[in-house]
Amino acid sequence: MKAAQTAGEVGMSGVFSAIGSFWTYLTYLFDPFCGPVGIFSLFGNGTLLACGDGWGDEIAFGVKVTISVALATLPVGLFLGFLIALAAQSQEKSLRLAVGIYTTIFRGLPELLTLFIVYYGMQILLQTIGGYLGFTGPIEINAFVAGMIALSVVFSSYASEVLLSAFRAIPKGQYEAGDALGLSRSRTMVLIIIPQLVRIALPGMTNLWVILLKDTSYVSIIGLADIVRQTGIAARVTKDAFLFYGIACLLYLILALISSIGIGYIDRWARRSEVQR
Repeated sequence: MKAAQTAGEVGMSGVFSAIGSFWTYLTYLFDPFCGPVGIFSLFGNGTLLACGDGWGDEIAFGVKVTISVALATLPVGLFLGFLIALAAQSQEKSLRLAVGIYTTIFRGLPELLTLFIVYYGMQILLQTIGGYLGFTGPIEINAFVAGMIALSVVFSSYASEVLLSAFRAIPKGQYEAGDALGLSRSRTMVLIIIPQLVRIALPGMTNLWVILLKDTSYVSIIGLADIVRQTGIAARVTKDAFLFYGIACLLYLILALISSIGIGYIDRWARRSEVQR
């Protein structure tokens, strides 16, 4: 019985190992940077940008970190911005005042200061709370989380203004149409208002997304290994600053170009959906 159980465990372990190896091979095969047809694989071994013995691996990792920070920030910032835009239209004066203070602060502060406040301020706050609870050890905030929070609040303060303008561009008759059809307020928002909101707000959101991509470079200051940090380290080590900072510029331009193409598809989809309705 034990022998059969042991054989089954070994078999399952082999299956999981095979799946892991296959997944590793797939990620290598389709890696756009260091895969068989990746960008940095085009450079021969021994060159500065080669993968393995050059800086290609480090820069590729930096690109992935930059994209990860931006993609993690986007939904949080959009959600906060949407709530703020709704609150700005509230009949409650205190709520509108709070929204105005929030957007004024985070649009007025430089992004770098916001990042420092979140990264260092949260650590001080948590250490203070921990001291009251009897915890005396050091408390550190993950740089990725701090960067995401800081960029999210800044992004939401700008996104709320774009969404608020889009809300105001939608005729009130659209809400009345939902009431006439017997739809609840939430279903009217989901089925009627939000599809129009996406189409109207998309140009402004496109600009904010490109700005967000560039603002991710600030996270290098708190130790996150993004494009700017990785290329900066490579430039200091190799003394070839022009090459590596030029690579950083090129990578940001490529990300902006890919984003523009993707947003163009979303815009055409939104327009087709509007025509079909």
